[in-house]
Formats: sequence, C-alpha cells, structure tokens
Amino acid sequence: MIPAPCIKEIHIYQYDLPVKNGPYKMANASVWALDTTLIRVVTEDGTEGWGETCPVGPTYAEAHAGGARAALMYMAPDLIGAPLWPNLLQRKMNNLLNGHNYAKAAVDIAAYDALGKRMGLRVAELLGGAVTEKVPSYFATGVGVPDDIAKLVASKRDEGYPRIQVKVGGRPVEIDIETIRKVWEQIKGSGMRFAVDGNRGWTTRDALRVSRECPDIPFIMEQPCNTIQDLQKIRPQVSHGIYMDENSLDLNTVISAAGTGLVDGFGMKVTRIGGLTNMRSFRDICEARNLPHTCDDAWGGDIIAAACTHIAATVRPDLCEGAWLAAPYIDGHYDPQNGIRIENGHIVLPTGPGLGITPDISLFGAPIASFGG
Repeated sequence: MIPAPCIKEIHIYQYDLPVKNGPYKMANASVWALDTTLIRVVTEDGTEGWGETCPVGPTYAEAHAGGARAALMYMAPDLIGAPLWPNLLQRKMNNLLNGHNYAKAAVDIAAYDALGKRMGLRVAELLGGAVTEKVPSYFATGVGVPDDIAKLVASKRDEGYPRIQVKVGGRPVEIDIETIRKVWEQIKGSGMRFAVDGNRGWTTRDALRVSRECPDIPFIMEQPCNTIQDLQKIRPQVSHGIYMDENSLDLNTVISAAGTGLVDGFGMKVTRIGGLTNMRSFRDICEARNLPHTCDDAWGGDIIAAACTHIAATVRPDLCEGAWLAAPYIDGHYDPQNGIRIENGHIVLPTGPGLGITPDISLFGAPIASFGG
C-alpha cells in the first residue's frame, strides 16, 4: 500500500479582487470587488498546494466569504495529519462539518495541487486525463442596455469565443427580449452558441413569455427562475432548453435533475459542488446522461481559474460548454508568468505539475490563521 502524504500545515489568507470597470451587474447583484479566500496546504515533505474559494457577495448563493473562512478555521485543526488523498479528505471534512461545500472546495483543490506537484503530474491527469490542451471558454455579459450588450457580443464573437452568455432579469422583461433579439442579429450564422442567463431573476411568467416570443432564436435558458419547483412548472411549456445553475447545490440534486429529465444541461461551479473530487463525479454523471455543462466558478483568481481549466480539459468535447473565468474582469495575476489567460476565446492548459501555477505569496500578506507546523 502506498503511504498517503499527510497535511502538516494549513494557512488561510484573505485577499480583495477588484472588479475592472465595475460594477459587474447580474439580475440580483452588482459587484464592485470580491473578497476571496486562499488556503495553502503544506505536506510533511514540504510540498505546497493552493486552493481558493470566492463567493460573489452574500446574496448570489448560499455562501459568503466570512462563512468560508469560519468553516475553514473550524475544520483546519482536525485536518492536520489527515491523508491528502482527495476521497479520504472529502470524507474527513464531511465528518467534521455538514454542508459548506464552497469552503471544503478550497481544501480539495489544494490537495489536488499538492498531489500533482508531489507526483509530477498535472491535475488534469489526476482527474482522468486531458482530452485537449486548449479549453474553450465563454464570455458572460452583465445586464445592460440592449445596444451596448449587442456591441459587446459582436466584439467577443470577433475575438473567437465559441459561446456567449447574456445576463438578463431584474428589469422589465421587454428589455430582455429586445436584448436577446439584438444579440442574435450579431451572432446569427457565426456558429457561436447562445445562452441566456437569468440568475434566478425571472418569474415563471417572464420565462414563458420569452420562450414564446423568441421561438426562432436557438438559445438555452440558464437558471431562468428561482427554484426547482419553478423549473418543473415551466419545463413542459417552453420550447427552449433549460440549464440548471444556482439550484444545483450538490451531487444529489444533480442526480435527481439529470435522472428525471428536468434539465438539458448544467452551468456548474467547482466550489459550489465541493471541489474537484465532486466535480469529477458530476462530469461522469453528465456524460452518462449525455448532458452538456460548463466547468466554471462564481469568481476568483488564478487558483480557481486553473482548477476550472483542468477539469474542463477532461470533459468529453461535445459536452463541454466551456470554462468561464473571472480573469477578464479583474486586474493582475497571482502568478505573473503562468497566470491563467483567455486568448482567442480559449484557455491553454497549464503545463506544470499540479495546477501549474505558483502564486506570489507576498501578494496576500500574513495569513489570517495558521494551523500545524
């Protein structure tokens, strides 16, 4: 039996990520800056692994930055000496704390990073093997004036993005319909895939109206309404595909939604589902049911971006809706040389072991908490 590397130290950091040209507007939130939490795990032989979790404020989802740090500080003392194998580590965290997937995800990502560095393998290889070295990305607009959004979409089409996601909701639905039509004028015939993301901002009435008034436009409706019950209500009445995003809080919900045919795909966040271990299971569930999905996160810097890119590189290509990164919306990188970047609408998979990035630890200041040592 191969001896498991064990955790010797855990260090937790807080860092502010400013939004470039903010705010970034969604149906239920306007974001000026993001409070991200980073974790550095050190093994007995000195190998380091980095993880991150970055909720988009306290109202977007059942997660917030203070909660992430509180959960991490609660679990950390009992994780010292724990084996670094991701499955065992997940079970250990679940025995220590119920829920709080978004906090556990930071530890899980750090474990994969450390294991990859220790074994000389990329995280994508630990997750089953990369099927591409160039991961498709997609661009998500904010909620904005129809003409402005259409102009922005045209520029992203020309940059090479294979998919566009347009945010809607939180305003009269007539403006959303106008936005959808003007965006379609810009991408029709280009091959660019089109997602309309309500971020839970539409009523069922609004979702039905949009689908009925835009039967000629082949977009998918991503999380148009607030609850699973709302999705169940509109499912038999709309002519557009439905993707679940914010409602897919855990693997059990994903299994139910996929098994009952409630949705046609998912917009999935790595930290929401609990990290790369659960994301790997989610990927395989979707492949078994032939469901397209994204591999992204709510926000975050190079660590989350690298995690999203590695798992996306392992997805069956015809089911991969791309990885969304916050990189275009924030300034700077944790790793100036190897930071994750989008070029021509795609992301080059890092070549180094683990996540393939080495954060500049001086950026984050002193840890807010340290354990072990």
